[in-house]
Order: sequence, then structure tokens, then C-alpha cells
Amino acid sequence: QVQLVESGGGLVQAGGSLRLSCAASGSRFSINTMGWYRQAPGNQREFVARMLGTGITNYSDSAKGRFTISRDNAKNTVYLQMNSLKPEDTAVYYCTMLSYWGQGTQVTVSS
Repeated sequence: QVQLVESGGGLVQAGGSLRLSCAASGSRFSINTMGWYRQAPGNQREFVARMLGTGITNYSDSAKGRFTISRDNAKNTVYLQMNSLKPEDTAVYYCTMLSYWGQGTQVTVSS
């Protein structure tokens, strides 16, 4: 049974930074693609970033240049470093691995 637990969300002013974490269990973490998605009120869930087991990364256009995804295979944890945050980044952020999703962590950016 795969479990994903996100943490690190919160309230931050525009221009600030947050680092999200996602701890995974129940699978061979190091070989799996890990991803971050987000969902703002009234919107569909959208892709933010992913990291393949090989280390290759992909970002959405809105995340490129501001967000960085990384992973610590020894800790079975993936991170999302978010800098230069904007009010439009406000959303619930979800971690995903295989077909599993975490419960989400709220990020609120005030103007």
C-alpha cells in the first residue's frame, strides 16, 4: 500500500518562498516518477512539476524558473522549492507517485 504525506504548506506573502515535502512509503521510491500537481478553487487539478527516477525533471510554464523539484531517495521524500510566489500560486498542492495521491497541502499567497 503506497502512502504519500505532504507537508510544508502555509500562508506566505507574494515574493516569498515555501518548500513542500512529500514522504512516500510502500513502493520502490527511487525508481518511480514523482510529481506535484495543484488545484485552485473552481479550477481543475493542474501539473506543476515531475522528476523521473533518472533525475530528469519537467515543469509547467508557470513553475519554470521559480520552482525546483528534488528528491532524497534515502529519505523516500520529494520536495518542491517554490520561490517568488505569486497570489495565483494559491492552491492545494498534491504529491503523486504511480496512481497514488497524497491528501494535499494548502498554499496561500497573499498580495
